[in-house]
Amino acid sequence: MKTMTCRALGGPCDLEHHGESADDVINAQDQHLKEAEKAGDATHQEARDAMKGRWRHPKKSLGWYRDTKAAFAALPDDPA
Repeated sequence: MKTMTCRALGGPCDLEHHGESADDVINAQDQHLKEAEKAGDATHQEARDAMKGRWRHPKKSLGWYRDTKAAFAALPDDPA
């Protein structure tokens, strides 16, 4: 299990997302941004718009995805 923050994934806060894979934390970030948008949190709107664009245009977003996967892989495992 590893941890990435909202900020590490392009967002504005330090909420931690935990997962076994980069995809786990990316999906957690997507859910976090959806919830922030629903709550009217304007500070997360730019990151939410960027995430929506990545889901709609995955081929264009491969660079971000590869970078995120590499950043996740480079992280140490969470302490047990």
